[in-house]
Amino acid sequence: MGYIRTIACGLSLMAMASCGNGGVQVASCSDDCTTGACECVAGENVSTDECGANVVIDNIMSRRSIRKYKDVPVAREVMERIALCGINAPNGKGKQSWEVRVVENREFQNEIKEVMALSGGERAAGSFYNAPVWVFIARDNSYDFSTIDCGLLAENMMLSANSLGVGSVCLGGPVRFILDSPEKDRVLSKLGFSDGYELCLCIAFGYPDEAPKAKPRDFGKVRFID
Repeated sequence: MGYIRTIACGLSLMAMASCGNGGVQVASCSDDCTTGACECVAGENVSTDECGANVVIDNIMSRRSIRKYKDVPVAREVMERIALCGINAPNGKGKQSWEVRVVENREFQNEIKEVMALSGGERAAGSFYNAPVWVFIARDNSYDFSTIDCGLLAENMMLSANSLGVGSVCLGGPVRFILDSPEKDRVLSKLGFSDGYELCLCIAFGYPDEAPKAKPRDFGKVRFID
């Protein structure tokens, strides 16, 4: 059994590294336990024999949406690793019905703010919470499952970012502000999405300057049907 467990642990850790994410460091979720969340903490309710499996669960349970960021850039190679994890998300029929644009340039970010302000006013300017990296995701309009694919990609990016110490928040407001703006083409043309693709999701990335607590989850929404 020990030999089998060793192999299983090795495979689990290899799976964690499959997107280039070696040396993962994650925070324990023990301080924010709700409805069984404590089960993700090795040594309490999870055996250390489960090895890489509890690392995955701990990363999921420890991730928080960050709305306050340090004025510190995220290295290009870190964002490349996060993007690689993103495009390794499950996707319908293997279509990869997404396109991703990473914006780090402050000058372009300011231009985007100006365009958003034309439809969203002053509040639009703060939509990305001063995060240093903005990611724009577009869906393939010809495929009816593409919105789900983009959501799966976004989740992969946010979870992998968390494992690397990078915070994130998923955003819908900037999509509305951009698409409703009379000067939306100023932004969309520079993002350069392919014909037939529509902006559907944004994510802010950066190093957290806050440590928000988890909001309680309603496990009553989950039912097992016998």
